[in-house]
Formats: sequence, structure tokens, C-alpha cells
Amino acid sequence: MIDIRDLGKSFTLHNQGAAVIPVMAGANLHVGAGECVGLIGASGAGKSTLMRMVWGNYLAASGSILVGGLDVARAEPRQIVALRRQVLGYVSQFLRVVPRVPTLDVVAEPLLNLGVPGDQARARAAELLARLNIPQRLWALSPTTFSGGEQQRVNIARGFAHPYPALLLDEPTASLDAVNREVVLALIEEAKARGAAILGIFHDEAARDRVCDRVVDVRAFTPKAAA
Repeated sequence: MIDIRDLGKSFTLHNQGAAVIPVMAGANLHVGAGECVGLIGASGAGKSTLMRMVWGNYLAASGSILVGGLDVARAEPRQIVALRRQVLGYVSQFLRVVPRVPTLDVVAEPLLNLGVPGDQARARAAELLARLNIPQRLWALSPTTFSGGEQQRVNIARGFAHPYPALLLDEPTASLDAVNREVVLALIEEAKARGAAILGIFHDEAARDRVCDRVVDVRAFTPKAAA
């Protein structure tokens, strides 16, 4: 489902004489259906860079990133938008939403964008919000007013609203209490059971050991000149 082949990435520092900094070379990685692969490596090793290339926010310098058959490295913007709506979900560490939109609609939005009837989409959103212990009295409010932990749980609910065939998870259990951490791990296990291919960053070692089938150290993808 996610197939990375000979991937390379460099950054050009335009404010420093257009210096080119190679950060990744020869990256190869496959995540199959029903598999969860964890990325490990020291801070700055390239975990987030790799995730952002799979998501399509960073442009690859070389190689290919196949997600559900689409090469994200060469796809047109409209193709990436369609991929994100139907195939590839992403749970980031930070919730970014339009202000004043009710939390229930924020979580239901991925389903509404796919044409799911409003009552069904909001019922699924309500189910996830309740499961993640967001009080019902808050569902009509914008999550921009919530605490950091509440925003994180809203973000997780939004990311799991649609049964994406592939998922990117960026520290999904960070800063969660034990009860909500268990809910998130159960959601990941359920996604694996239905066949989702999951690529994630898990600094929580116990969580990583529980849900990841294997780990990949991104330091193996460091260009020799930069090693």
C-alpha cells in the first residue's frame, strides 16, 4: 500500500547562498496492508521529513513514493487532494481547523467531503468523540478553545473518522493520559485489523512495541556525505 523506492531529499538554503543540504538518499520502505511500521532515529534524523514527503507536503528530489498506486513524488496537486480524501489519512501532533466550526463538524468533515450523508457522518464523529472522552457539552464549540490534550484527541478522532486504507501517525499517544492512550492504541489495532497500512512515529516505546510490526531506523537513509 505504501511503497518507497530509492527516495532522496535535499533542502536548498536560499538565505545562505543557495547551499544545498542533502538529508536523505536511497530510502526504501514498504508498508503492507494490515501492517504498522514505526520510524525511529534521533531528533533531526529525518523521520518527519519522510512522513511529510509521503503526505505530499515535501517534494522528493529523487525516487518514488507509491501510495495506493499513486506516485506522490510526481502527482499533480489535484491527485494528492483526492488521495488525501479517499486513501491516505494523517494524524499530526497539532490540530489546524477553521475557527468557529463546531467540533462535531470538524471530526465529521472527512466523511462529509466524501459525500457521506450528514447524519451518518456526525453519528460517526459523535461515536469517536465519546470514545475519546470529549464531553458532549463541548461538541458544539470550536476546538480552537480546547486544551492541548483535548485538541489532540479531536485530531485523532478526525483522522480515524474515515476508514483510510493508509494512515500516517505522528506521535499519536504523546501527552495522553493512560485511559485515552489505551483508546488510541485500540483504534490503531482496529485499523490494522481492517487492513490499513500504517506508518508512524512513536516516541512512546511501549506503544510502539504494542502496535508496530517492525521498526525502521531512518539513519540508514542518511547520505554518506552527511553521515
